[in-house]
Amino acid sequence: MSAEAHTSTEYIRHHLQNLTYGQHADGTWGLAHTAQEAKDMGFMAINVDTMGFSILLGALFLFFFHKVARSATTSAGSSVPSGMVNFVEWVVEFVDSSVKGSFTARNPMVAPLALTIFIWIFLMNAMDLLPIDWLPRAAGFAGLPFMKVVVSTDPNATFGMSLTVFALVLYYSVKMKGVGGFAGELTLQPFGKWGMPANLLLEGVNLIAKPVSLALRLFGNMYAGEMIFILIAIMFSGGVVLALTGGVLQWAWAVFHILIITLQAFIFMTLTIVYLDMAHQEHH
Repeated sequence: MSAEAHTSTEYIRHHLQNLTYGQHADGTWGLAHTAQEAKDMGFMAINVDTMGFSILLGALFLFFFHKVARSATTSAGSSVPSGMVNFVEWVVEFVDSSVKGSFTARNPMVAPLALTIFIWIFLMNAMDLLPIDWLPRAAGFAGLPFMKVVVSTDPNATFGMSLTVFALVLYYSVKMKGVGGFAGELTLQPFGKWGMPANLLLEGVNLIAKPVSLALRLFGNMYAGEMIFILIAIMFSGGVVLALTGGVLQWAWAVFHILIITLQAFIFMTLTIVYLDMAHQEHH
């Protein structure tokens, strides 16, 4: 366990607490050193670890794909593509086929957006496969009170991404159908003009449910997976037998979790494509 945590409860709380920066009760600005301090900082506080790892993983994605693209362009026609080039081409083709299968309109923005969502969320989720104490312990040595590694276990991050998708859905709904057409979808379906209140209620709930379901599905699955890793890690402090059992469980859960982190990235990407396709469709 971490040096900061002396009981199982403290250990769990420590690993689930974000490194938060904001305004203290006395008016000064700085890092929160307890969960209560972070809570008291309010809405304007920033989860530094979430922002930092999001930017770092996004930059890693851009750097890696840019490097592979330059390599593929340089070596085109002169040699057999490397394994890295083949992997990136496979990922791009996979995302492109997903877009072609779910998006029936024409919009050159959708495929790059889908690729970015899939890779970025996959990288965020994959941080869950790192040994759970490595980075929090390194942060402790650096004088930081907390360090939450898995970005997608922070609802601020998942809601931030889902609300961005929601904004695009609203934008293209209005752009493709006009304000009147979009308003008509919300008020005239499915019961016609005589059922406007019921239509607005049903369609409004359906519309708001899109970003909420996107955010909570990703957050819930990754939070549960992180919690299981934390509970398994506690077993290592319970003696030789429990430590050996924990090692086996940790390996088994990590192997299974590879499927989960990939599936959650794919689901978020697919639903984004579907929602944007719905925004481009006109109902008559």
